Amino acid sequence: MREALLALDHIRLNFSEGGLFFLNVTIAFVMFGVALNIKLDEFRDVFVKPKSFITGLISQFLILPAITFLFIMVLKPTPTVALGMILVAACPGGNVSNFLSSLAKGNIALSVSLTAFSTMIAMLMTPANFAFWGDLYINFYEKTGATQLLRPIEIEFWQVVQTVFILLGVPVALGLFVAKQFPRLTAKIKKPMQQISFIIFILFVIILLSANFSNFMQAIHLIFFIVLIHNILALASGFFFSTAMGRPRVDRRSITIETGIQNSGLALVLMFNPKIFPPELELGGMAVVAAWWGVWHIISGLILASLWARKPLAEQ
Repeated sequence: MREALLALDHIRLNFSEGGLFFLNVTIAFVMFGVALNIKLDEFRDVFVKPKSFITGLISQFLILPAITFLFIMVLKPTPTVALGMILVAACPGGNVSNFLSSLAKGNIALSVSLTAFSTMIAMLMTPANFAFWGDLYINFYEKTGATQLLRPIEIEFWQVVQTVFILLGVPVALGLFVAKQFPRLTAKIKKPMQQISFIIFILFVIILLSANFSNFMQAIHLIFFIVLIHNILALASGFFFSTAMGRPRVDRRSITIETGIQNSGLALVLMFNPKIFPPELELGGMAVVAAWWGVWHIISGLILASLWARKPLAEQ
C-alpha cells in the first residue's frame, strides 16, 4: 500500500490560476457570510461562562493536531499524505459547522463563537500548528533513514499568516462591520448568504472532482479510509474531550462538530500558493487528502447531525 501511496505524490490536480482565484473568492465569500451571523452579544454569554468555549478551542487547536500526529505515527503514510493530514488538522472550523450544529440541535451561540474566534486566531494558529507538527514529523522521518523519499519542504511562516489573514481576517472584519452598521440589510441577506455560500462551496468541490475525475479514481481507494478514520478521530476527540471536561450535552454536540468539520478549502488554497509550496514540489498526496476531506466531512457531518436531531438531548 505504501508504494501505491507514493504514486499519489506524482498526481497533479488540474487547478488553473483562474480556479485558484475562484477558490480564494469562494473562501472569502463564505467567511463573510459566517461573520454576518455573528452577534457580539453572543460572545458576552460565551465569555461569562467560558469553559465550553475554551474546551472547544483546545479540542480544535491542540487535541486534534496531536491526535492527527499520533495517527500518522501508527499509520505511517507517505510524507505528503501525512503533511496533508497535518495541514487539514491545523485549519480552523469549516464553513458548514454552524449549519450542522443547528441541525444537530447543538449550542448555536457556542458554535458561531467558536467558528468566529477560531477563524480569527487561525491567522497565527494554522501556520504555527502546521510548522510545529510538520517539523516534528519531518525530523522523525529523517531519523528513519528514509529521507530520500521526502523532498525538501520549507514553509514560509509569515507567508502563510499573510495568506490566511487575507482569506479569513479581511472578509470576517468586513462581515462584522456590515452586520453592525447595517442591521436591517444583514437580517435580510444573512440566511440567503449562508445558503448560497454552502451551495457555492459544494459546487466548487464538484467541479474540482469532475476536472480531476481520473486522478481521484486512481487515488480514492487509497485515501478514502485514511480520511474516514482521520475524520472519525476528529469527531470522537471533540466528543470525548468535551465529555471529560463535563460540558453539557448541547455544548458537546457543537464542540464535536467544530472539531470534526475543518476548513479544507483553506488547506487547498495554502498548498496551491506558489510562495508557500513551490510548484516543483510533488505534493499530490496533500492535495488529494484535502480535496477528499472537503467532500467527506460534509457527508459525515450531515449523518451525525441527522442522528442527533432525532435524539432528544434528555435521552443522550
